[in-house]
Amino acid sequence: MAGEKSSLSVTVDIEDWYHIPSVCGSTFSVYKDVDEFFEKWNTRYDYLSEPTKRVLNLLDQFNAKATFFVVADVVENYPGLVESIAEKGHEIACHGLHHKCKIDPKTKEPLMTPKEFEKQTLEARNILEEASGQKVIGYRAPNALIGGWMLDSLENIGFKYDSSVCVNSLYNKTDSPLRGVSTYPYYPLNGSLEMGPKRKIIEHPWAYYDLAGFRIPTSGGPMLRFLGSHIILKGLQNSLKRGNAVFYFHPIDISFEKFPEIGNGRPLYWAIKGTVVENRIKYVLKETSKNNICFNELSNLSSI
Repeated sequence: MAGEKSSLSVTVDIEDWYHIPSVCGSTFSVYKDVDEFFEKWNTRYDYLSEPTKRVLNLLDQFNAKATFFVVADVVENYPGLVESIAEKGHEIACHGLHHKCKIDPKTKEPLMTPKEFEKQTLEARNILEEASGQKVIGYRAPNALIGGWMLDSLENIGFKYDSSVCVNSLYNKTDSPLRGVSTYPYYPLNGSLEMGPKRKIIEHPWAYYDLAGFRIPTSGGPMLRFLGSHIILKGLQNSLKRGNAVFYFHPIDISFEKFPEIGNGRPLYWAIKGTVVENRIKYVLKETSKNNICFNELSNLSSI
């Protein structure tokens, strides 16, 4: 088990059902972006508010402060939601302006220039800071599609950390081989996501379970839905032996409702959610808290 100094960073991605790439913001989505979605969608869209309130209650049960990576357009489309998260004392971090992919999911080539990325991210940060009353210093790439050039831009505009890199043996959603990258925080090389010398921005990579050299992604999210809580917990415990570990989920993971059926692969993507996933999150938090592991917001770990 991990030592006394190990901590678990509970992180929550605040996005709704239409933010996923099969619906909005990717090279293969039904709608080009969220703006087009709202121009054409003429029925209910909010499946986020109710489960977010339940997430806040769940975190209260475990006396856990979390880092919430918020898509900035949520501030406008869900009045008071981001404010209610901040009022509970949780950290607000940036999950993009509209949850749009910044690199191509297949080729990993940039889908915008660094200047465009910086402009959009600054706008997102300003929106989140105004709503929350906090200084926003953390970023998570939409869909975890992250390029080294994005870290350079984030550093240029004053962000202190990113948490998007997922090292595993199944897929790589970055533009770097990630040689030598593990689960503990590190400074990335300029223009890359490989490990490098100290700089002003830190990467907090996600947890994995090392099974005889095969790395299973166990930080949460879709894997929490598909792999179950026991393998996720094993991966978090495995990662905690190396230092701080990152766990994440979405409020819509625990939604009781059926989402609108648009977008490729949506029935499979949301086949498991609701109470079963909520119980898995509770199990992970309960078992982790039993073993002398504290919960730590990522802003408290912005230097190594």
